[in-house]
Amino acid sequence: MTQLIRVGHSPDPDDAFMFHALANDKIPTGDLRFTHELQDIETLNRRALKGELEVTAVSLHAYAFLLDKYALLPSGCSMGDQYGPMVVARTPLKIEDLPALTIAVPGTLTTAFLTLRLLYESIGAADKLRYEVVPFDEILGVVEAGKFDAGLIIHEGQLTFQNQGLHLVVDLGVWWHERTGLPLPLGGNVIRKDLGTETMTEVSRLLKESIRYGLDHRKEALAHALNYARDMDATLADKFVGMYVNDWTLDYGERGRTAVRKLLAEAHRAGIIPNPVEIEFVA
Repeated sequence: MTQLIRVGHSPDPDDAFMFHALANDKIPTGDLRFTHELQDIETLNRRALKGELEVTAVSLHAYAFLLDKYALLPSGCSMGDQYGPMVVARTPLKIEDLPALTIAVPGTLTTAFLTLRLLYESIGAADKLRYEVVPFDEILGVVEAGKFDAGLIIHEGQLTFQNQGLHLVVDLGVWWHERTGLPLPLGGNVIRKDLGTETMTEVSRLLKESIRYGLDHRKEALAHALNYARDMDATLADKFVGMYVNDWTLDYGERGRTAVRKLLAEAHRAGIIPNPVEIEFVA
């Protein structure tokens, strides 16, 4: 009997690259049939709170609120290794200037927003973060137009913001590494626990196989990923994919898992998430 697995992920080159083999029938999936639902990460975070999808990409920040419904898959992580979400502005600014400004952010459950809150805490401004939520793909435009003082950018905006004359205030992946010596775990794939151990393990195996297929057939997978590349040519899209689909994506590894624990422990210490998080990975 065929079992439907709905997979939620972002319409971005890195996710498209990762799921190419599953989306285009490049690997056998047995009795499992995968369908793909493409939405921005904050929408997927909110859907995960309701347990709507069997498998979905989520922000690691959001995962802290999903422990009753979902377990982390060991593959599919987006890890910023000395790079990550950025705060950009129309004029050159320092980190200390930010509390006086209103920042456009891509969602309050994103790891980018969590890390920004930790940054504010580090400069003694935990209660001074002023922000408004703006769809992630509109943030560069609204900052360029002067509608916001600064913007918190994720995805390919990290490579293209200078094209719009904007200035980097802080790279949160760099800031986090300087603070902890660890990469910044941004997002991961989770699977609903009610599927049962056997199905969870098989989906985990297939996801890793899909990522491996992309890495082993890079030109083919990149051609598919280019369908989701906004304002990027093939060279830039390849660079972006390389940032977020790599060895970390095949498996968090012990250092990656340590980074997840550290991030969520810091969030709990700062009062950003209410309870300590016991991370649960699918075997």
